[in-house]
Amino acid sequence: MAVSRAVASARLAWAPEGDTADGDYRPPIHPDRPTAPGAGLAGIAPDGPLMARRHKVVMGSLIGILLVCCGGPTAAVTTVWGRAGLDTAGAVDFEWPLAIPPLAPSRLDAAGRRVFDLTAAPGTHEFAGRAVSTWGYNGGYLGPTLRARRGEKVLVNIRNALGEPTTVHWHGMRLPAVMDGGPHQPIAAGATWSPSWTVDQPAATLWYHPHLHHGVARQVYRGLAGMFLLDDDQRTGLPSRYGVDDIPAIVSDVNLDDRGLDDTPASFTDLGVLGRTVLVNGTPTPHLNVDAELVRLRLLNASTARSYRFGLADRRPVTLVGVDGGLLESPATVTDVRLTPGERAEILVRVRPGESVTLRSFPPRLGSTPALFDRFHGGDDTLDVLQLRAAATLRPAAALANRLAAPVDIDPATAAQTRRFRLAGHSINGRQMAMDRIDTVVTRGAVEIWQIENTDGMPHSFHIHDVRFRVLDPPDESYRGWKDTVYVPPGRTLRLAIRFDGAADPEHPYMYHCHKLTHEDHGMMGQFVVVEPGQPPALSHP
Repeated sequence: MAVSRAVASARLAWAPEGDTADGDYRPPIHPDRPTAPGAGLAGIAPDGPLMARRHKVVMGSLIGILLVCCGGPTAAVTTVWGRAGLDTAGAVDFEWPLAIPPLAPSRLDAAGRRVFDLTAAPGTHEFAGRAVSTWGYNGGYLGPTLRARRGEKVLVNIRNALGEPTTVHWHGMRLPAVMDGGPHQPIAAGATWSPSWTVDQPAATLWYHPHLHHGVARQVYRGLAGMFLLDDDQRTGLPSRYGVDDIPAIVSDVNLDDRGLDDTPASFTDLGVLGRTVLVNGTPTPHLNVDAELVRLRLLNASTARSYRFGLADRRPVTLVGVDGGLLESPATVTDVRLTPGERAEILVRVRPGESVTLRSFPPRLGSTPALFDRFHGGDDTLDVLQLRAAATLRPAAALANRLAAPVDIDPATAAQTRRFRLAGHSINGRQMAMDRIDTVVTRGAVEIWQIENTDGMPHSFHIHDVRFRVLDPPDESYRGWKDTVYVPPGRTLRLAIRFDGAADPEHPYMYHCHKLTHEDHGMMGQFVVVEPGQPPALSHP
């Protein structure tokens, strides 16, 4: 009990002015479960001198509390440091066959649109043989994989059977703002929303998930997520047998207790839940039997807070062929790739007959400040994720094209202006999300540079709706190609070149936000509209 009170005190010390340890808004996953003291999602301090003072307060409080509760300095450090880290390398038995999300059935309507039907509803899901209450689309957990081709018109009917409002956002999709599924397109309990648009972008691995203002982390954590794959006519030679050598891999993490999903946030961080059970497509400790020498893994980080650095346990190289917005111009050989929440990567793994190959997440090294806080953010964790078990005889791989996609064609020299976005605490440029305020107005057809600055010590990622962007001066291969979500390390600045060539709409905004979902829920989000030259936005713009 003393340690629990100590943790609560440390969380309260971490909360900035205007926040409590329970945060601005965090509906419990289990409404009937009593709230433990200090179990909320604390904020983080703003940048500058106040942040430094808060770090000192937190560190001082933490050290003092632990010395009292844990029996002296050595025991205190050992206790906290040991509990914060997680290392499952070599300790996973990979007992369970990997579940493959089914391809969603579709039909063509009289207007020639490809029609999908989704129902968001409560259900149950088995984690290692144990049934747990969860949420899902068309099933108990996660959702089916939607698939469409470039040029097709699609219509998705989403029925909300959750008993509370939700939304469905098409993450990475180019589409009109009114169809985007952000917080301005809520689906009331019992209602159906039917967005329709024309797919107008190259082949890519996209996904869908809720975007309810103040409620994203909770609904995603319960299981509301699924992939949306886009195809085009480009000949690539990439593995393409869905579920056989072209594998969707939705990676997430959960904690389980005797009542089911446990949403208690991690200690000494405001990131939210850092689960100690890693799932792929909802499967813990999964294995996949493969019959091809070349396997394509479509990796999606669907965690609410955790970051990963995916590679093979034996450190053999893999081939990176795609990122968020689609395929790279040409394949790249890498040892690992870091994915923060919302990011995707497509990698090729070459296996030999009869061998087992482990996909591992190595420490993502998030660059937190002070540096020791990286451990409390999951930055030191090593996690065995998935085992590929090769058959004795393997199907030979096709020749891979030297050019997979058109090059990224945004010239920063044509930018009309540079905008600055400072990420600190739970705000962007010192402001938290307001549904009735437009923060940025962009002219349709313009190229702009968005300069994203992480000015505090916390990990932040940055996602922009509707657009694909180019990271100028990319730190590593995972930043190359078309991106829609990007990690911005503490103390670093990234410059993004963006062409706003989608539909103009002065009334309906798109979002940009941190994709650490607890940060988003606390207000780390802004709104922009795309307008024709000289057209004013419908909402207020300071």
